[in-house]
Amino acid sequence: MDYTPRSAQIPLDEFDRRILRSLQDCADKSMEDVSESVGLSRTPCWRRVKRLEETGIIVKRVTLLARRSLGLGVKAFVCIKLKSHGAEVLFRFETMMQDIEEVVECYAVAGDDDYVLQVVAFDLWEYENILRNRIARLPEVNTTTSFITLKEIKYTTKLPLPQR
Repeated sequence: MDYTPRSAQIPLDEFDRRILRSLQDCADKSMEDVSESVGLSRTPCWRRVKRLEETGIIVKRVTLLARRSLGLGVKAFVCIKLKSHGAEVLFRFETMMQDIEEVVECYAVAGDDDYVLQVVAFDLWEYENILRNRIARLPEVNTTTSFITLKEIKYTTKLPLPQR
């Protein structure tokens, strides 16, 4: 999770940005491949990657899976309104979201709703079961509104990198 305040951003030079772009394309590239793609020798490139990890810019390296290839044909966004907003209620709700595997993203939001979830499921029947029996029944939840995706227009985990 990114809790770095904007004022605490770590300055990046062009080599850092090149390294990050290279690793966002493929996190399991060898250091030799990364260094070659960014125009640095292996050791300085490795030092920069380690610094980017130590400063928290690189959080972790993961393998992305093809959701549909795993049979997860439904992706839904769920807006949640809670019954109250006390610190304990918020903490309990956020803790419970960690335990629902099908909730792959959860955001506290400003506006009419309190949270927006991204939920994946095999089909609509499973999604309805998750929504009715595991999310809407939570004692903190007042209302839910669902948006079922029809078509994925853009999906990326690549972040834009500042040019300064």
